Amino acid sequence: MNRQQRMRLYDIQERAYTEGTVEQINDQWIFFDEETEEAEMLDDYLQQEIEVFRMNRWKKGKLYETGKVRIGNDATMLRNHDLVRIRKHLVYSLERLLDGINDDAFFQFVTTLNSLNFSIYDCIYCYNHLSFLSDENRKDGVNFLVFDNQEQICNVQHHFCYFEKVNDRFEFTLNTGKRLVIEKMIS
Repeated sequence: MNRQQRMRLYDIQERAYTEGTVEQINDQWIFFDEETEEAEMLDDYLQQEIEVFRMNRWKKGKLYETGKVRIGNDATMLRNHDLVRIRKHLVYSLERLLDGINDDAFFQFVTTLNSLNFSIYDCIYCYNHLSFLSDENRKDGVNFLVFDNQEQICNVQHHFCYFEKVNDRFEFTLNTGKRLVIEKMIS
């Protein structure tokens, strides 16, 4: 699995975007979050990925100036009540963890999480013990992750041992009591 395939898995995650509308009020662009109905200054999202819904499809670009989105080589002006979605950021320690595990473990973890109706963007807590072991020859320990999809909570323990063999074990426990364990070993 290459970087592009990993990014594809990021792109298809549920709840990867905050959706809403934009409106220009007193010469300032305001973003209205559809879910929470909160208003924020659009300037807070400068230089971030944003998608604008035009001609019945999402057009991906970057907010490079207040009210202006660069889509490819074109500069597009936002209009009042445009439907937009802004890519959410992952919890930093989760992002580092996903970058640090091998492709097979990454794929198994993300697809299993998705099968339980959770997204990597539902992460509300991640303790990445692996990031503290970067200088060690033998790396073993446990990472703790908590996900909340607004309907259920999922706790994940990632047991890892990277020495002569690579072993990743993920234990998923939902608040309903459902448990699932997956293990990936590479010699």
